[in-house]
Amino acid sequence: MLKGKVALVTGAGRGIGRAAAKALAREGAFVVVNYNGSKERAESLAAEIGQPENAVVYGCDVSDFESCGKMIKDVIARYGRLDILVNNAGITRDGLVMKMSEEDFDAVVAINLKGVFNTIRHASRYLLKQRCGSIINISSVSGVSGNAGQANYSASKAGVIGLTKSIAKELASRGVTCNAVAPGLIETDMTDAMSESAKTALQEQIPLQRMGSVDDVAELVVFLASERASYITGQVICVDGGISM
Repeated sequence: MLKGKVALVTGAGRGIGRAAAKALAREGAFVVVNYNGSKERAESLAAEIGQPENAVVYGCDVSDFESCGKMIKDVIARYGRLDILVNNAGITRDGLVMKMSEEDFDAVVAINLKGVFNTIRHASRYLLKQRCGSIINISSVSGVSGNAGQANYSASKAGVIGLTKSIAKELASRGVTCNAVAPGLIETDMTDAMSESAKTALQEQIPLQRMGSVDDVAELVVFLASERASYITGQVICVDGGISM
């Protein structure tokens, strides 16, 4: 389905990014595994996918504008094209707003929101020249409905939604789509650290009464990257068991 396509997944070392990279590769895409924290995790993923035939790793802090420009330029120079951009890199620095530091607010916005702008800003000229391409931004239900204790995270993910809609309108005339995926409570290493009572309390708020898996999100990413979704752009699709209804 994606054979011959080149995909760049930011923050692909773990969680949703890792699952998305694997799912894209399974459908035939060549995947550039971006990382900033753990090169070891990224290389492990690339080896699992099949390095160097099917994947490579690329270290880059997405909050750094110039570094993102170099990453996009290097990908185009080496592989000749970029078809799929998955903006997944993100962090949390949770806390009540009355106690939140300026540094924690700025750090989350710099990666979660400005990082998305940075990659799109540099990739857009190539995508426009190709007259095709798919941008998938990973937002969150926290950006749809807000979440106490996550003012910085919710603001950054809400910003991703607004950015997605604006980019979709700007690039649509050249056949480039841009959509956002908004996961809810997904089983990752972050949720593994939660107590069972906390997990139970959260699951009771979800209509489907369970957490989602990273593969639930990854399958939607693959669909939005494919020709089957060529008439879908500017949308925010929640993968959340119904909690945001």
